[in-house]
Amino acid sequence: MNKLPRHPLVLSVKPIVEALGASLVAAEDREPGDLPLRWEGAVIAAVRPAPLHGALDRLIEAVEREMGAPLPTLSREEKQKAIRLLDDRGAFILRRAVEDVADAMGVSRITVYNYLNALHR
Repeated sequence: MNKLPRHPLVLSVKPIVEALGASLVAAEDREPGDLPLRWEGAVIAAVRPAPLHGALDRLIEAVEREMGAPLPTLSREEKQKAIRLLDDRGAFILRRAVEDVADAMGVSRITVYNYLNALHR
């Protein structure tokens, strides 16, 4: 595996790529599904999208970072906001997401469904 160049573009996008759960790969290690990073016409590296496996966990972790606390410790209003953020980011299109989010929050599935129903009214 080739080493990533210490190029300004690579250095600037690295925190964003990592926050999305994706990874940077050297241009020579690109695979067909990778997104090339071009600088003045040359591919200097590529972004490998995050696998779908673990996507819900990454979404929950991002919301916890944004909210500044673990989901179970949030107030009722903060949990409702967390559900809105997760819904806006597509978390609930994933199989078993309601159950997994309910477990992560320390609430029942019914509570999560109630929060979602309130959002969609």
